[in-house]
Amino acid sequence: MKKLIPLLFLGLAVIGLMLILNACSADSSDSAPSPQTGAGGSMARFAITDNTLYIVSKQSLEVYDIHDGGNPVKAVTQNLGVGIETIFPYQKNLFVGAMDGMYIYDNSNPKAPELLSKYTHALSCDPVVVQGQYAYVTLRAGVNCRPGGSFSSLDVVDIGDPARPQMVGSQRMESPYGLGVSGNKLFVCEGDKGLRVMDITDPKLPVQKQFFQQIPAYDVIARNNHLIVTGKEGLYQYKYDTSDSLEYLSKIPVL
Repeated sequence: MKKLIPLLFLGLAVIGLMLILNACSADSSDSAPSPQTGAGGSMARFAITDNTLYIVSKQSLEVYDIHDGGNPVKAVTQNLGVGIETIFPYQKNLFVGAMDGMYIYDNSNPKAPELLSKYTHALSCDPVVVQGQYAYVTLRAGVNCRPGGSFSSLDVVDIGDPARPQMVGSQRMESPYGLGVSGNKLFVCEGDKGLRVMDITDPKLPVQKQFFQQIPAYDVIARNNHLIVTGKEGLYQYKYDTSDSLEYLSKIPVL
């Protein structure tokens, strides 16, 4: 299982890249570019905005100009310390998840992002997604995530002023991995324990509506009432609606 889970994360990242590429091909040369192109999972280590590719390693953020897709050019490398895990672009900012916090970058100049702030938390594994003025961060305890930590949590961070992020809510989780947000729904993956569907009509106070314990989930992409979930044996597709139910659509096996 330890070898399988990274492959599933990679699979969801590839699906995210496919969504990115599809979105790129759908844009006409006369249309205005969007700040973020496509969608990826919260555990992703790369992201694309317009003609810029961002990659996070364990210690750095690398920026590439991909205007000529066959000849990417590195624009800059920024050292961030240690424990860098994920990246999530949203509007004019980049949100980088690290084991000790969340870095927020101003991405107004895509080739040279500037650090605005760092939201610091207890040592843990922490993917992040953003919608509106709120970021949702899962903090997972465990031997490889929060040594000596006693519990896992879902934190809500107000990033209305990205230079001064403030935690406005927190609640315990069992073993959270990736998460996804769309409209008034927040999806929290609990690994082998299942998938939570939470209502964020009040974005500061996620309220659990369903807990699908029969759906092992490690990361999720949510868009247009459609979920792509990484499970034990592959990628699963579901349809969801306002009733908080999930309709199974298909499975892409990963052996």
